[in-house]
Amino acid sequence: MAQRPPSQFATADGVTYHYHDLGSGDPVVFLHGGGPGCTGWSDFGPVADLFAADRRVLLVDILQYGRSDKCTIEGPMWDFHAAKTVALLDELGITRADFVCNSWGGTIALNLAAKYPDRVRSLVCTGSMPVFHGPLAPLPEGGRRGRNARDVYYGGAGPTREKMRELITRLEWFDGEKLPDKTVDMRYEQSLDPEEMALAAASDNPRGDWQDLTEELGQIQAPVLFAWGMYDDFLTPDYPLMLARMVPRGQLYVMDRASHHLQEERPHDYHAVVSGFLDQHV
Repeated sequence: MAQRPPSQFATADGVTYHYHDLGSGDPVVFLHGGGPGCTGWSDFGPVADLFAADRRVLLVDILQYGRSDKCTIEGPMWDFHAAKTVALLDELGITRADFVCNSWGGTIALNLAAKYPDRVRSLVCTGSMPVFHGPLAPLPEGGRRGRNARDVYYGGAGPTREKMRELITRLEWFDGEKLPDKTVDMRYEQSLDPEEMALAAASDNPRGDWQDLTEELGQIQAPVLFAWGMYDDFLTPDYPLMLARMVPRGQLYVMDRASHHLQEERPHDYHAVVSGFLDQHV
């Protein structure tokens, strides 16, 4: 992973985002996943310089993560995140962007593409769960595997490096023996953020109301690439194949020897596939 770029902050519609801004050219917004300690840099640092060679790369910490505001969300959660992300684009003077997203961030971007179609040129999603049903196999743990893993991680005696390594190797990486200590340390240290720990311990629902985006998927006008790991432990590839058919311009790529974080496990291969998709005439 390259050296982390300088931190930048922007206040938009009453909330403050933390992000990294590197490269120049057409803007690409990267939105990370929802695992403990995830940030824009933790999820996309391994591919940031590759994309920044010919694009403007914006690695955003989504709200409630990283150094962005830990605000309480009320009402539909994906609507909240989409509206605030559009406000961030406005603050940064970006009228239209490509989005490259992992898991939680991809669901935000899918909803944004449906509700604000003129703001999204194209969209890449990895490991996202915008709907609560699957075509062949039932969703693991009723679609709650991520939330259950977060509860286990923060529960008991609380977070430890060992629990973080176990979580990542069990659910996010295909080959846990290749997981760098630096990645584990970065995620673990961020997971100790007092505000993130308070959110995890809250007895109410500070993350907002869950939304099923079945109707929204059919409204998306932008081309969408679902880039999936063959061994994703949250959702098997039959699930994104269903999503690709629900989106009018949906496509699916399945990467071998990868799980939930293929952009970290195989950064050069991930960049080759995604940049090729972004280079298409849309």
